[in-house]
Amino acid sequence: MKIKKLTALALIMCATVVLSLGGCKKDKEPAPAPAVQEEETGSDKTETEPVSNTGSEEKDPNELPEGQMRSFLSGLPVDEKIGNRRPVAIMLNNLKPAQPMSGVSYADVVYEYVVEGGITRLMGVFENYDGLEKIGSVRSCREYFVYTALEFDAIYCHFGQASYAVELLDKDYVDNINGLGPAGDVSYYRTTDRQAPHNVYTSKKGIDAGIDMLGYRKDHYDGYKGKFKFCDLDKEVTNEDGYSAKHIEPKYKINKPWFDYNEKTGKYDRFQYDGPQTDDLTDEQLSYDNVILQYNFWVQLDDKDYLAFDCHQGGAIQYCTKGKCIPGTWKREINEDNYDMSAIRYYDMDGNEIEINNGKTFICVIQNDEVENVVVE
Repeated sequence: MKIKKLTALALIMCATVVLSLGGCKKDKEPAPAPAVQEEETGSDKTETEPVSNTGSEEKDPNELPEGQMRSFLSGLPVDEKIGNRRPVAIMLNNLKPAQPMSGVSYADVVYEYVVEGGITRLMGVFENYDGLEKIGSVRSCREYFVYTALEFDAIYCHFGQASYAVELLDKDYVDNINGLGPAGDVSYYRTTDRQAPHNVYTSKKGIDAGIDMLGYRKDHYDGYKGKFKFCDLDKEVTNEDGYSAKHIEPKYKINKPWFDYNEKTGKYDRFQYDGPQTDDLTDEQLSYDNVILQYNFWVQLDDKDYLAFDCHQGGAIQYCTKGKCIPGTWKREINEDNYDMSAIRYYDMDGNEIEINNGKTFICVIQNDEVENVVVE
């Protein structure tokens, strides 16, 4: 990534509210997105193009048959019983001995964060996981993943936790299925093909059993409106005036992942550990319509290298789709009932909420001081 492309991001970082040393806890309302100088590459406004021009101009392009709705996770049409059902957010083991993962390609949204020692962990947010008998392997919780799961009104699935997450997990608004908790034996199982701790898995049947045992709400709460702003079903976001994003390297140090734009599919193919990242259930490479690089302030909590990421105060992003990228900002919206359950939203450099393409999204949360090392080209 050339230095001139970092200008807007660097200015955002300097202007963003400084993270308190308390980690991801709320200290005050996030500051509004700062005004920054427009990039040399032109306007940062997200451009959309019609995919087709069928029917009357007055017809709602998002009108769907009875019994269907647009997914909160992908923006695509789904059955109402699926779209209104709370998703599950599952902690996924991203160490090399745990590859390939099982079921990760079924997640509509995937997050990647650094945990201790420079390794990364994934969290898949699954809407329709019906019929899946093997998802994982499943690993332990970190506090910042919980805050992220709350954005989706998701039931959070994990096998154990760091001590720093215990207080948050005990909140009455955090519905979680812990492999070391009361529902552990009914929700998770171990295989014999891999050594512990890389052999813990869950399934649709196990998740449902845990939800029933713990008495969790199964549908979204009234008024839930989702996290993303998707473009209309007859449109496509092109980032026409953005800069090139055919190759993306988040610069995580251990798995060294990257994304390459596939001109044939119009999606980003995912790679790590020197090769394609695949799903063990399908043998297919992971691919995504949207890649978002989200820069968060962070602190190291102790000499064991446990980290905390600011999940509330705001920061910079890069939104990549169709081989092009625009810079922007993120901030958590204000929810007077429960600030932790409000969603982080994405804005362009003019302060407009960014529309993203319908489909699957991969979000790399990156330490803010790594911004100059990230490659987008």
